[in-house]
Amino acid sequence: MPSRNKSAKTKVKAKIKTKTKVKVQVKAKAKVKAKAPAKKATPKTIKKPVDVKAVTPKISSVSVSTPKLTSTKVISTTGPIGFKPYKLQKDEEFMNAAQLDHFRQILNLWKQQLLDEFNRVKQHMQNDAANFPDPLDRAAQEEEFNFELRARDRERKLVKKIEEALESIDNQEYGFCVDCGAEIGIRRLEARPTATQCIDCKTFEEIREKQIGM
Repeated sequence: MPSRNKSAKTKVKAKIKTKTKVKVQVKAKAKVKAKAPAKKATPKTIKKPVDVKAVTPKISSVSVSTPKLTSTKVISTTGPIGFKPYKLQKDEEFMNAAQLDHFRQILNLWKQQLLDEFNRVKQHMQNDAANFPDPLDRAAQEEEFNFELRARDRERKLVKKIEEALESIDNQEYGFCVDCGAEIGIRRLEARPTATQCIDCKTFEEIREKQIGM
């Protein structure tokens, strides 16, 4: 009986020892895990934006042969350029000799400017006219010449009015309205030297034309 008790006690002691060993090993592993440094999170790689200019291929500019259009100079249809306004004197008679001479100079200056422009356009069309092989170039040149001719045609009619105004100065009839006989006015004549109506008659005529057109 005592031998059996001893063997039972030794078995119980062996079991207790194994349990304590297991507990010690578990605690040791837990300590190792606690002491182990935490792994650093690897930073995420940030994608750089794509440079569109660097990716897109460079396209070489295509040269197209187009005719060089010359600048068209259009003379004013209301009066000449570069004259001094008339200085009115106190109690001065309307359309006296000094005023008539003043407007004669204005009209001659305007006429000369128009004639100079006629000669410039004529030489331009003779010297710069070319038979371009490209139809687009020919069309551009024709359009330029047509514009020049339309402008010169308007100015040709204006030259005729200037000559009529110069003739009325010679006849002492310049500066008076052809409808009512009133004075047209120095400043209105300087703004439009070929005017033949006073501002009231001209306004009435424009209103009547609008009513007829409606």
